[in-house]
Amino acid sequence: MLRFKILASVIPLLAAAVFARTEIGSVSHPCIALGETTVELTSLFWTAAVHVAFTEDPARATVRVQVTDDPDAADFAVVDDGLGSEPDSCQANPSTRLITIAAQPVDGGPVIYLSSEGPADYRIYVRSKTFSQRDAAALIVGAHGGHRHLQAASL
Repeated sequence: MLRFKILASVIPLLAAAVFARTEIGSVSHPCIALGETTVELTSLFWTAAVHVAFTEDPARATVRVQVTDDPDAADFAVVDDGLGSEPDSCQANPSTRLITIAAQPVDGGPVIYLSSEGPADYRIYVRSKTFSQRDAAALIVGAHGGHRHLQAASL
């Protein structure tokens, strides 16, 4: 009887492990490479180091991200529709930072206000089949640990 109880308690854990491995291995998530670090969006909430949320209320935001039509004015640009796209540019490694988009703010995590107007902590330009504007905003904010972009100080 004890063996049956142990077996019954182990089966759900094995199923969860197989599901998690399948989810991580087979699903391609938007990612960016920053030097030796890879920053990737994940749908596995519990594996993410940074949980970002979005708001429609600029007063609730901790980080403002502006969507711009000019790639030269952007702090972060995503253009991957051309023939030169590099699908293997983001490979998982021990320094991969996982980011997830939460429905509500989590434990003081960044809350992003995405707008086409300024002022903004970050400016993004997105022309992509695989990245949405929300994905790009989450990645740039998550890459910086959820901190606001520091503007250059003027003397």
